[in-house]
Amino acid sequence: MVEKRWIISYSLIVFVALLAVSWEFIGGVEAVPQNTDAIVGADVAWILTSSCLVLLMTPGLSFFYGGMVGVKNTISTMLQSFVCLGVISVLWMTIGFSLAFGEDVGGMGIIGNPGTYFMFNNVGAGVETSLAPTIPLMLFAIFQLKFAIITPALITGSFAERVRFISYLLFVCLFSLLIYTPLCHMIWHPKGLLKNTFHVLDYAGGTVVHMSAGFAALAGAIVLGKRQNKEHTPTNIPFVLLGTGMLWFGWFGFNAGSALAANESAGLAFATTNSASAMAMLTWIFFDRINGRKVSAMGACIGAVVGMVAITPAAGYVTIPQALFFGFAASTVSNMLVNWKVMKKMDDTLDVFACHGVGGIMGMILTAVFAGVKNEKGEKVGLIYGGYEDFFLSMQALLIVSAFTFGGAYVLYKFTNMIIPLRVTEESERMGLDLSQHDESLDTGKM
Repeated sequence: MVEKRWIISYSLIVFVALLAVSWEFIGGVEAVPQNTDAIVGADVAWILTSSCLVLLMTPGLSFFYGGMVGVKNTISTMLQSFVCLGVISVLWMTIGFSLAFGEDVGGMGIIGNPGTYFMFNNVGAGVETSLAPTIPLMLFAIFQLKFAIITPALITGSFAERVRFISYLLFVCLFSLLIYTPLCHMIWHPKGLLKNTFHVLDYAGGTVVHMSAGFAALAGAIVLGKRQNKEHTPTNIPFVLLGTGMLWFGWFGFNAGSALAANESAGLAFATTNSASAMAMLTWIFFDRINGRKVSAMGACIGAVVGMVAITPAAGYVTIPQALFFGFAASTVSNMLVNWKVMKKMDDTLDVFACHGVGGIMGMILTAVFAGVKNEKGEKVGLIYGGYEDFFLSMQALLIVSAFTFGGAYVLYKFTNMIIPLRVTEESERMGLDLSQHDESLDTGKM
């Protein structure tokens, strides 16, 4: 018998589809003046390419996570990342983009007006100078969509092997609307609170994406509790290597694309991204060996990803030597946390907080220390250049973001659990989520 919650979910999809079809006929779509004179063809080409690169990161993440979990949960874990391509795309185009980049509500710099771009109304081929001065607003919105897609997908590694799929879908929607979009607005909108009041620098999403996902992952591990059997053999290390390669490849669009132009800033972000990741990979494997652990492919991959996470908020603001230090420092701290007994007891399945959360925190701190970008007075804002005020404001913002993302996610997990239990039954967990949730299996090839 089909469960009532699946019928309700399908009914919601039907409603959204009908609303989308009828929107222009009920006066929802207005003619928008198309300011296309400022469009630069090279910038359009680069952001189109970057959007494709960032999109590739989500399938890359599915391989990265899927190879790490046990064989009974591979398909489920990969699908949890992959399904965000569908869920967040629809959510973003209906209301998410408005909440993130719509007209600021009340002058508070916290959230956008949901009606500004509802159903992508007013999103066209023209330029919105305050957001992206040389590319169509439509392209900017789609580029930002790719960031919105991968953020909740990152969280899934923390509660892998024990989460109910339909509950996860509900949580993803709530997280995207109530945590990701406000944070995005506060940091990247021209009138954002954290951007203007606390002078937060986040070039490509170290705070918006990785810190939010990392703290939500920590909350998820706490709320869902430990697995029955924490010990498992990773299903497919080559999957992890493949996923890392796809992430590394896509990250150039993630960071260099955030220049929103084909310019010197994009070139710098491209180079610093590669430098930090390379140094972090080497640091991880040497640090493992110094501590009596063997060099592993898994460790090399995790290290590389930590380096990319750490450099993300500073990619266009620091030099190559500084980027190398970012990779070294973040990889060392994350490695120590991954192997800390307290974290192991918590059962963050794939160490999402230790890698993405801590990598994001390290990135935010180091950005405030080393950023060479100049303020309105023409002074460099990094602590090493004398930017003490900006540094302390950034540290206050770090505490605000940490509390907001962890506390908000914790409440959303509890709320989701009240509606649909988050955790699968003991029998389903023993069977594995591939079979119990999806009736598919790597062992049998059943489809």
